[in-house]
Amino acid sequence: MCDNNNKATVSGTIVSEPTYNHESFGKKFYQMYISVLRDSGTPDIIPVIIPEFLLLEPGEKYTSRQCKIKGRFQSYNKKNETGRNHLELYLFARRVDFSPEMFPMREQINNLFVDGFICKEPIYRKTPLGREIAEIMVAVNRPYGKSDYIPCIAWGSNARLASNFKVGTQIRLGGRIQSRRYQKTYDDDFIQIKTAYEVSISDMEAM
Repeated sequence: MCDNNNKATVSGTIVSEPTYNHESFGKKFYQMYISVLRDSGTPDIIPVIIPEFLLLEPGEKYTSRQCKIKGRFQSYNKKNETGRNHLELYLFARRVDFSPEMFPMREQINNLFVDGFICKEPIYRKTPLGREIAEIMVAVNRPYGKSDYIPCIAWGSNARLASNFKVGTQIRLGGRIQSRRYQKTYDDDFIQIKTAYEVSISDMEAM
């Protein structure tokens, strides 16, 4: 089950060269970013963790190259500058197809399916323009007893449905991985621009 409860497929343009991220059990992993266009033309910039064996031959350039990635949308807790845990999210690549050709906008892909459990009370509200929105946190099991914690956004009728979910409810949802820039203000009035990653839900059901 844990191999099929978190499946992501994205295709778009690589916007950074891979940089070393970490090593685990003797294997090296690198991080890069991929830009995937929405129907509106707005790009989502998605962080990708890629095992070394999936990279191109040494000396190859990545920036501006097209690729299609299949994997899982995962999370881990990282301590921030204040010592508090901060949830980092990324697409973990299990397969990467590199292409020298450009994908037309209509052919860029950003699909995610997850099957998990509500792990925090949903937050429901209306925007200043009256649009309904709900924020939910979904815990998705990995093999070996670990879990990923994935923030999700639902709109309209999906928001009303999500507002009634209880902690522990099992849900299946489909959507896209999106990036969102926001301002964080610190005690000394210092303002920092940061990026949040979340899932924009297109469909879902409670099990």
